[in-house]
This record gives sequence, structure tokens and C-alpha cells, in this order.
Amino acid sequence: MPEEGFFELPFEADDLDELADQLVELAKRTLPGADEEVQLQWAAMCAANYDDFVEAGVQYAGFVTTEVDGVRCTATVNVSLMDLDERAGSNPAGFIASTMRHLGLGQIGEVQLPCGPAVTCVGNRSADVDGSLTESGQNEPIWTSFIQVQVPLDNGTALVLEMGTPTIEGWDVFSAMFAGIVKSVRFFDDQGAMLVMPG
Repeated sequence: MPEEGFFELPFEADDLDELADQLVELAKRTLPGADEEVQLQWAAMCAANYDDFVEAGVQYAGFVTTEVDGVRCTATVNVSLMDLDERAGSNPAGFIASTMRHLGLGQIGEVQLPCGPAVTCVGNRSADVDGSLTESGQNEPIWTSFIQVQVPLDNGTALVLEMGTPTIEGWDVFSAMFAGIVKSVRFFDDQGAMLVMPG
């Protein structure tokens, strides 16, 4: 799944101590020039998200940093599985799109991917950055632009892929990269035959 240059967050730890060790090692690889305190703060910030990851059914989380036109940019990609609403019926993509439009989550579209029908959502959201990580020492809002793609599966779940970036300068690069990831999604049965979701 991961594109070249992506750093994966660990999801295979046996306990919290092992997870902490893995996150500190990741911090050393991703922030090699930072001092140890910054690396530990970064690892702690990542660890603080794991309850949300578990609740959201996250199967993969990764991020990339790069320079775009001289600006340092970063993006995250998450892949999760979630249960479909039982009211989705025989047209789950249409149901998801209608629900997302009703909630005003962003620009909603329906697309046909090689793996089956999907719903796209492009929007912006804000979240607070903890004051321990800001120059002011106060919680500060950060805006993230995102693309989310939901692919309803025939087992009553949906595959959810999302790319987000707080650095709008990298939007074109990251959205093109994410489009490549989404178009590469394939499903296979137990015998290795390719499946296309109905709808």
C-alpha cells in the first residue's frame, strides 16, 4: 500500500511499551536532526491518536513530508474499515453520497473505480494542536484539507481511504499521489480471483 517516501505508523505492537519504543524509533527516523526532547514529544503526539485510530477501525496510517516549490509540506494517509449503515440497501454508494451531502461534509461525488463504485468527499476541517506543541503554549487550531474515498463492500462494511494535508502548497502533489493509491485498490477472493464490488 504505501507509496515510496511514506513512513508507516506501527500497528503490530504487543503492548503499550512496545508501541512506545516503536514510535520513538519512528521519531528518530522522521526527525533525525531534532533533539531527543522534540522526538519524544512527537512520539507522544502520535501515541495520543491511537485510541481514535482503534475507534475508527484504522488499518493503516502513514505520512510523508516533502518540499513543493521550496515549501516544506506534509500529508497523512489513513485506511480504515467501518460498518455500513443497515439502511444502505442495494445502492450503498448512493446512500453514502446522499448522507454525506446531507451532513455538508464537503464536495461529494460518485465514481467508478476498478474495484467498484465509490464515493468521494473533498473538504476542509479544523482541529486543535495541543499547547505543549505550539510556540505560544496555547492550543491552536490547524486547518486540514482532505480527500476521503469510501468504497462499500459486499459484506456490510466500507473501505475508507483518506488523505489530509495542512499545507495547501502540497495539495496538487498529494492529491495526485492519493488518486494513484485509490485507483490501485484491488480485492481478491480466497482463491486469488479479482473481485469487483457490485453497484
